Amino acid sequence: MPEQLPVVAVVGATASGKSALALDLAERLGGEVVNTDAMQLYRGMDIGTAKLPEAERRGVPHHLLDVLEVTEAASVAEFQRWGRAAIDDCRSRGVVPVLVGGSALYTRAVLDHFDFPGTDPDLRARLEAELDERGPAALHERLRSVDAEAAAQVLPSNGRRLVRALEVVELTGRPFSASLPRLEYAVAGAVQVGVDVDRPTLDARIARRVDAMWQQGLVEEVRRLAAVGLRDGRTAQRALGYRQVLGLLDGTLAEAEAREQTVTGTRRFARRQDSWFRKDPRVTWLAHDDPELLERALTRCR
Repeated sequence: MPEQLPVVAVVGATASGKSALALDLAERLGGEVVNTDAMQLYRGMDIGTAKLPEAERRGVPHHLLDVLEVTEAASVAEFQRWGRAAIDDCRSRGVVPVLVGGSALYTRAVLDHFDFPGTDPDLRARLEAELDERGPAALHERLRSVDAEAAAQVLPSNGRRLVRALEVVELTGRPFSASLPRLEYAVAGAVQVGVDVDRPTLDARIARRVDAMWQQGLVEEVRRLAAVGLRDGRTAQRALGYRQVLGLLDGTLAEAEAREQTVTGTRRFARRQDSWFRKDPRVTWLAHDDPELLERALTRCR
């Protein structure tokens, strides 16, 4: 029966090889890929997000790619609805959904019990004005004073998440961390497979990936997107590589600086991704260079 089909999530750090394993699994399981990378939702953000070109998708249908303009804000709550709808669509057709992406919160929002408190436009506007005036560090310190657990999970530079966390605390009178997803699947048949890569190998892969992005035309991609409003996109303009190239185009960074900052920023991000996913004991970690990687992953999915 379609409802008994598994829902497979391939997780891990950027450049770990998740996309290749997801495609292998989709081919062997008769599945389709569901994107769970926040930045691959955006049309035109292809090179800098390492979005697989259609010609490299092996004919496997992909869902939730290219659904937003760069001027639109990505919402975890909205993504939860999209992701679960994609899963239901696949299963209704007897197809195994294979989720893949590096956005841990998006993956958890789809798979786990995760409720979203409401919002208050006036409160949100006040907090955003405070963010503009005082900067994210001040908001992070305030969040730490009222909800240390949430502050430990939100980057001090992530102004949008800080505003949301403080908004939830003021609206509900409860810690923001209380609204974060529980380690309890809301989707029946969920399975998570993690691709495990040692740090030196991952660091080298990231450096090669950034070099390849520059060669493939990342600067021109960002120039095109800037012309259609990238700088106005509260989510999209923060993407690694894109904000560094915007600095290059604006003359605040030299090209060598923009490339180096992209490499170092991506390496830091990869460590945070790994830390996020490692907190979930339900993930089965498999070595990226195991010759039996696919077979071991398939065993976990059955």
